[in-house]
Amino acid sequence: MHGHQPHPATPISDAAFLIKRGNKRGSYSCGRCGLPKKGHKCHFTNNDGDFSTPVSTPAVVNSVSAEAAGNRTISPSISVVRPMLPSRRRALSFDDVRLAEEESEKELIDLEVDLESGKLPANCLWEVFRRLPPAGLMAAARVSRGWRETTRKIWRAAEELRIRVPAKAQSGFVGSVLQKCPGLVKLSLIVESDVDSTMLACIAFSCSNLQSLEISTSESSVNRITGYYFYFSIDLHFYVMVSAAKDELSRFIAEKRCLTSLKMEGCCNLGGFIFSSTSLSTLWLSDLHSLSKMVFNCPNLKEISLDFSRQENDSTNLTSSMDGLGRSCPKLQNIHIASVRLSHAAVLALSAANLRGLRMLSLVLGSEITDASVAAITSSFSKLELLDLSGSSISDSGIGMICNCFPETLSKLLLALCPNITSSGIQFATAQLPRLELMDCGMTISDPNPENSFDEEDDDCGLQETPNSKLHLIYQKLIIKHNRLRKLSLWGCSGLDALYLNCPYLNDLNLNSCRNLCPERLLLQCPNLESVHAQDCKGMLVKTIESQVAAKLRFRL
Repeated sequence: MHGHQPHPATPISDAAFLIKRGNKRGSYSCGRCGLPKKGHKCHFTNNDGDFSTPVSTPAVVNSVSAEAAGNRTISPSISVVRPMLPSRRRALSFDDVRLAEEESEKELIDLEVDLESGKLPANCLWEVFRRLPPAGLMAAARVSRGWRETTRKIWRAAEELRIRVPAKAQSGFVGSVLQKCPGLVKLSLIVESDVDSTMLACIAFSCSNLQSLEISTSESSVNRITGYYFYFSIDLHFYVMVSAAKDELSRFIAEKRCLTSLKMEGCCNLGGFIFSSTSLSTLWLSDLHSLSKMVFNCPNLKEISLDFSRQENDSTNLTSSMDGLGRSCPKLQNIHIASVRLSHAAVLALSAANLRGLRMLSLVLGSEITDASVAAITSSFSKLELLDLSGSSISDSGIGMICNCFPETLSKLLLALCPNITSSGIQFATAQLPRLELMDCGMTISDPNPENSFDEEDDDCGLQETPNSKLHLIYQKLIIKHNRLRKLSLWGCSGLDALYLNCPYLNDLNLNSCRNLCPERLLLQCPNLESVHAQDCKGMLVKTIESQVAAKLRFRL
């Protein structure tokens, strides 16, 4: 109990409630009726008996009698309208009136007129300030007391924040900003300076309810978060000193029990990790290199992306890591792994896990992934919607297995940088996958002898000089007819000289570096085509495309 409380049967009007409440937020409003003081004569001071306090249903504060409104003079340059407060319920004997007042103040934004901000209503000021970047908010807080209070409320109400950390920023810059946002839920950092464990400590200390963290690094910055740090403890019973190693990032993940999403770039110094979290559902790590161990104990993990460096000396053992990943994360739905160390053994280890809910599988740059790997994938995962095997060594036979296994589920197929795939395999995929919406076949139909690529002026000469044994490899035609395909990428297909497309819903076509595609062998029946990428192509090819598609076409040359 705090203070005197009325009987539950006694109704309270808004006017009486405001008189009891008093003025707690400043001296700009009347303490009796709550209206701005400037040019205002309070009608509660009238003694003529014209005004009677209502005793039935609580009235809205800005509903004033006609006579009282006639006694007030409002400046014609500013129209002051008191916002409608939520209807007050009767105070019960067991309620805390002060607590109810504090909760209503948290829900409502103070919409009073701020005289120090040039008579701009605070609700307008709020809408302006909430669109400012953090640097703009800090500058606005130095203008006046009213602006400082508004910016403070915006900081405290912020749930999502994006900060660019400049290269010359001090280590306490991020901490000073995060301390203003106690309710922060999502944080995105674009770091131009070096990243170390101090930044992780600032985030862990300031953001107790953080759910999503994303750290992006620039080309000049270095992520110095190391894989291990050593700590020492003394066993008093045996008088020995014990040393142990613990991963910094793993400790951060284990202690942030609300964290559901972590995305971090530049993890070249990580060395290894042991992740243990019951809340983490999304994990993206890039620029990984030579990890000594990868241990996942995340039963609710649904999406993982591990992007390794392209260096040949990467010593990461992906086979054992894939085996542990599949067994300890049974709810995985999306898997993306890019590494030159991907092999058939790693695919077999992943396929051995019981991941029946897997929807997206992306194994990129694994030159040792073959048709046998495709057979393991099709036998273990039957509900894939996206399959990315770019950079693998699969052939048209592997495409046939993919089409036989996923005819009703697969909507995105990416097979870029697969030199063993021909135009026949691509045509078969588009014919057997009716739900296909995106297909990437970049650098598949490539010219094995690029110096023999002909120009526009010597087409016939180039054809005559090319040996007959290479005609089926260099010059291929592609015919695609599909009713749902929306994006098709044929970038780098320099071995393609004829293209026929009948795709009514196709809106994006990539023909970059299709140097040997002949304009007279191009036919596009795509009425909804909006964007065509045609860099490093023949000049006549662009004119042919313009003449065959709608006027809304947008070229990217």
